[in-house]
Amino acid sequence: MTSPERVAVVGTGLIGTSIAMAAIRAGDAVRGFDADPEVLAQAAARAGFRPAETLEACVEGATLVFVCTPIPTLAGLVVRALGAAPDAVVTDVGSVKTVVAADVAARAPASDLARFVPGHPMGGSERSGPERASASVLDGVVWVLCATEATDPAALDRLERWTRRIGATPIRMEPERHDRLVAVVSHLPQVASTALMGLAAAEEAGEPEILVLAAGGFRDLTRLAASSPRLWADILLANREQIAGALERYAARLLHLRDLVLEGRGEEVEEAFARAKEARLTLAAKPQVKAGVAVLQVPIPDRPGVLAELTAALGRAEVNIEDLQIVHSPEGGRGTVHLTVAADAAADAERVLRERWFEPLRLA
Repeated sequence: MTSPERVAVVGTGLIGTSIAMAAIRAGDAVRGFDADPEVLAQAAARAGFRPAETLEACVEGATLVFVCTPIPTLAGLVVRALGAAPDAVVTDVGSVKTVVAADVAARAPASDLARFVPGHPMGGSERSGPERASASVLDGVVWVLCATEATDPAALDRLERWTRRIGATPIRMEPERHDRLVAVVSHLPQVASTALMGLAAAEEAGEPEILVLAAGGFRDLTRLAASSPRLWADILLANREQIAGALERYAARLLHLRDLVLEGRGEEVEEAFARAKEARLTLAAKPQVKAGVAVLQVPIPDRPGVLAELTAALGRAEVNIEDLQIVHSPEGGRGTVHLTVAADAAADAERVLRERWFEPLRLA
């Protein structure tokens, strides 16, 4: 069994406080520090860690240090933590790795760089703050570890063991590759969501009823537009070359689809949608069910306990839910659940739901 760590968390927002809660759940001793005393007090009360008045007091005697602050401040705080905690492995949680790793390498003594492991837990929310934190934020999440040439393999191994122990799934990746991939699957969705919401808001000036017509699809696609503007401005500027390339490729696909529509090439439009649908269905499935999944659309009334009834019915039939999304009706009073289950369990899922007076419709 892995020995408990002495964990220090610098920056107690959503991710920092969630890391503290996951560490405490795993039996580690945790101290935390935040530059905002009010945020620190709120996080300490929620997570149960010992608050520290300074970064140095927080990391003293630590074996693992997590720096969880905005990207522009990461490198400087990592360097301070490396100097103040000479026995600790230090990592950050920034969503851009190349710039941070290079900045730390330029500032820190060479002897300290062996203990620095750039990292990025691929979890979180469009919401922020310690009041949203939970250890469950990290359950099953992919945690990317981007060791540099200077990183000691033993430091990388130690952090990898810890992330696995608290329930995350660590993967190793070079910083440049990480930034290229997250530009597509993390940063680009934020930009697309923001641009679509901005377009709708601009259209609203001349068509005040446009947002009244917004249904579940629009709400799903624009959810990320509610994210922190300052946070995302920092992220995009730090990864500017990769996100610019991703935007160019995305724009090219949009323009190609536009041309297919304008030219009336219906077969090719349908093929484009079919390929995307197939890819999306595999995304929702865990590796052991990638052979096939089914999506069921289930209308539900908006009342306490209805979701529990639905999931309990599936549980009694031993149907595992691979993914679940709830779309609320803008009129209120009702909503729709989109359930993803293994394809070979779809018939059982439909049967048991109908027995409970639900009306599932298989979409795929």
